[in-house]
Amino acid sequence: MIARTAYAVNRGFVSPKRILLLAFNKDAAEELQERVGQRLGAVGIDSFGIRASTFHSFGLDVIGHATGSKPRTAPWLDEKQGQEVLQSIVDSLKNTSTDFKYKWDFFRLLMANAPSAPDSGEPDAYDRTTKEIGLRTFDGKNVRSGGERLIANWLYLNGIEYKYEHPYSFRTASATHSQYRPDFYYPEADLWHEHWGLDRDGNPPPNFTSYLDDMEWKRQTHKSNGTMLAETTWFQIVHGYGFAELEAKLNQFGIQTEWNPDRPKLGGDVIESVELCRLLRTFMAHMKSSKLDQKQIEQRLRSTHQNLAGSRTNLFLEIYWQIERAWNQKLREEEYIDFEDMLSIAADHLESGSYTPPYDLILVDEFQDASQARARLVRGLLKEPNKYLLTVGDDWQAINRFAGADISIMTDFKDWFGAGYKLELTTTFRCSQNICDVSSSFVSKNPRQIRKVVRSNSDENGPLVQVMQSDDKTEAISKVLDKISNETRSNDPKPGTKKPSVFVLGRYRFDKDILPKTFPENLKVSFKTIHKSKGLEADYVIIPNVSNEKYGFPSAIKDDPVLGLAMSQSDDYEHAEERRLLYVALTRAKSQVTLITAPG
Repeated sequence: MIARTAYAVNRGFVSPKRILLLAFNKDAAEELQERVGQRLGAVGIDSFGIRASTFHSFGLDVIGHATGSKPRTAPWLDEKQGQEVLQSIVDSLKNTSTDFKYKWDFFRLLMANAPSAPDSGEPDAYDRTTKEIGLRTFDGKNVRSGGERLIANWLYLNGIEYKYEHPYSFRTASATHSQYRPDFYYPEADLWHEHWGLDRDGNPPPNFTSYLDDMEWKRQTHKSNGTMLAETTWFQIVHGYGFAELEAKLNQFGIQTEWNPDRPKLGGDVIESVELCRLLRTFMAHMKSSKLDQKQIEQRLRSTHQNLAGSRTNLFLEIYWQIERAWNQKLREEEYIDFEDMLSIAADHLESGSYTPPYDLILVDEFQDASQARARLVRGLLKEPNKYLLTVGDDWQAINRFAGADISIMTDFKDWFGAGYKLELTTTFRCSQNICDVSSSFVSKNPRQIRKVVRSNSDENGPLVQVMQSDDKTEAISKVLDKISNETRSNDPKPGTKKPSVFVLGRYRFDKDILPKTFPENLKVSFKTIHKSKGLEADYVIIPNVSNEKYGFPSAIKDDPVLGLAMSQSDDYEHAEERRLLYVALTRAKSQVTLITAPG
């Protein structure tokens, strides 16, 4: 970007005061402004008037010039404070509305973890009596599928007595079949219940062999023996009428529900309020960046996003609209504006022509992190003829979806800005070729990532990415640090030179808690989250928690499918964002990367 700026000025294509460089944060903008002055000044090129700015600062200026009144962004919009404000809004709504409280608890405890398909649900428990793995329920039982766990948790929270896979009251065992055990039995009403793994079209997953025949046999068994059978399907529970039909059936047999979200949870994966607030804030960022309203979302559910239509999405939206209204009301009362609305309003002014900024050459950094609102703002700068755009970014490092970033803006660049030249910067001045090869192969498994071949400018060709297996992550970090310390000590640098640097990179901030208390004296060791490490480098990198725990890496907290409603195009490749996040972590290292995982 600096070189392009210098070239444009030196050749007389664009005067300095008509050049705008846009960055995503204040530090990057200040660095760009400093480098422009230093680099251009060093070769005698005039840089006076060149502007480097954040999107936010520039957007506020656009609104100020267009309306004569420059707004102020709320001081509580960073990730941590924004979620705290959202949580306070939720608490207030829960205190003033029993309906909101019920819907919030119902979604958080049940539907937030609803299985995404009839055969989805990762085992997370082991029954020592039956020697079987399964999924743990709130009341400590071990069930076979995500759908069964969802129903078991609903029954428990409603105080309904049930038995899981209780032997059928009539003998059905034969030489080829064991005794029939329906999914649920309600002793109070002598009622049996089968939950079928059927999708929207009434079909079981392809790997469920003879499933429809088994369903028919079970139905006939109940019919011939005169036993009463309740039936539910995955689609009905998650996307149909929810639990309404099951509750009506139970009521018919004299079983009443007593909803209590505060019942003690002996097992199961409970979504905490902070996690649901994080999802809602991300959804809001994409909604506002895409400038979507309730009518447009309803239209999407009727057309392009029919796969999301149903009770689960409706419940989420009923919660979201109330929170969005309260969020916007707080902004109005305090006479603030949030980042997403500000960028969207600024883009509106550029698109309508109510303000035309005096820039002919626009250069944008970290373009893989662009939101729809940022993309609209950039496109608005190009309305008039003889405007020029250079964007720089790496879609392999698109890791800010939680903040509203939309990778499709970069991968579908021509749809946004028209045809243009693409220059691939394929030389890295950081990693060894081995790290380049491993990381590139890993991230490009996703077919939606832009293909390129990365070459290292480094002479170092150290070992491949290493994996250490250990039950004690703290001890494992110590062993890796001692090994690095001993290897570098034998090649001790001369006095006064820098110590070898080591990044311990965590998926979450609290991964810092597993660091050892002391580090080798000849190493410079620091902890960072992977998100915060972007743009930085170290000689060595340690990634200490590559495991399939809830807060492991890749994170077991998957993106909720409902986010796709607010985005132009979803990236449904498995672990897509987590895969890019690991690529960023791997490529922070100059010499060597060690991943620490559990045995097996």
